Amino acid sequence: MNDRKMLSLTQIPVILIGLMFSFNAFALDFRSVASTKAILYDAPSVEASKLYILGQGYPVEVIVNLGEWIKVRDALGGLSWIEGKQLSNKRMVLVIAKTDIKSTEDASSGLVATVEKDVVLELLPSETKAGWVKVKHRDGATGYVPNSVLWGSN
Repeated sequence: MNDRKMLSLTQIPVILIGLMFSFNAFALDFRSVASTKAILYDAPSVEASKLYILGQGYPVEVIVNLGEWIKVRDALGGLSWIEGKQLSNKRMVLVIAKTDIKSTEDASSGLVATVEKDVVLELLPSETKAGWVKVKHRDGATGYVPNSVLWGSN
């Protein structure tokens, strides 16, 4: 007698769907602050203690989404709650080390601009070389920077 169990044809789609969702669970979800100033709290309520304020465009990583309230992680690793209406799906990144924006995905290419640490840049959709991303500064300068000098681009 064979003790091995066979999967039924009805179990296979369920397993495949489960695997699909488990892989998506590892994808990071980043948003940015939509309003001029957003208050972050220590709990999902305006009655909770206010922790700090983030400015428009600042990127945050979504940890828990309750709809009206979202638990987020900031670039320093701090966890807090923000009202969902204060966030945008617009992808922004934070410069974590002074860097040059280049005209192409190559360190030896032409200089577009130099940006200081803690500058917020817009992450532009683009097919780029591994290790590079296309960004836009609020003043319009557009080009490429190494992914390693950014927070929020993963």
